[in-house]
Amino acid sequence: MDWFEALSTADAADITGLIENATAIDGVAPVSEAVVLSLTGGSGSRHLVHLVDDRVAGYANFVPGHGEHPAMIEAAVHPDLRGRGIGTELVAAALDAGDEAGVRVWAHGDLPPARRVAAKLGLAPVRELLQLRRTESAGELPELVIPEGVRLRTYAGPADDAELLRVNNAAFDWHPEQGGWTEADVAARRAESWFDPLGLFIAEDPAAEQGTPGSMLGFHWTKVHTGAEPLGEVYVVGIDPAAQGRGLGRLLTLAGLHHLRVRGLTTVLLYTEGDNLAALHTYDRLGFVRHAVDMAYAAPSDAVINAAADRPV
Repeated sequence: MDWFEALSTADAADITGLIENATAIDGVAPVSEAVVLSLTGGSGSRHLVHLVDDRVAGYANFVPGHGEHPAMIEAAVHPDLRGRGIGTELVAAALDAGDEAGVRVWAHGDLPPARRVAAKLGLAPVRELLQLRRTESAGELPELVIPEGVRLRTYAGPADDAELLRVNNAAFDWHPEQGGWTEADVAARRAESWFDPLGLFIAEDPAAEQGTPGSMLGFHWTKVHTGAEPLGEVYVVGIDPAAQGRGLGRLLTLAGLHHLRVRGLTTVLLYTEGDNLAALHTYDRLGFVRHAVDMAYAAPSDAVINAAADRPV
């Protein structure tokens, strides 16, 4: 196994193929979107590659911790080469690269092989990320009613990015992955084939000039997954903490759902923390039900160190 600060084009392509194969076999991607984006650089990730006969058999992505937020590990093993202990070796080696903030190991789908690796390494579940879905069986969407004191529009281009980042990073300052976005993070997603400016909704103060500091109250960034089963996604909903309590989360979510329905997407997914009761209540009222779970594992000592880093007090 070897560590790399940056991957070659060939290694990035091989790892992408491994991820795609694992996704096809398991029905769930073994790593997050952020990991896939990191394969071509510029993310601060470190890459651990396990070769068998000059073939990429396994891969682990390591994101160092920052502040109180723990380091993050995500790993994948080629389906043809499972059962050889490669996953355990990868995760153990990545854990050794941890830091004082502790380390979390993500198991997307919390599949049995991932649970076995966690058990072998003495790791315990410490964070639950739920995937919820809304299907056609949930019925018609509620009517979208925009209240007074709110202007609803769609993304106008990079001129919106400063406010988008301000709201995002304020809303998710507690979040290990979402809270530290930069202009590069927004630009990388804007360059993706799925990006649609008409699917990024912005709620703002109508008394403020568009795009001025403090004008944005919240946003909802939708996403469309193409493939055999096209899916819509409530990608990110962020509300300025100063604008909390005004029902903007529901308003923006509903605006995005109507947009996705017009596009013909009757199934919509989203991710939310398992202990975010306010969000779960909102999504339940909009017809979302539990579909799958991602679980983060940590050594018991790390779980204690990082208990305050997962959620705001």
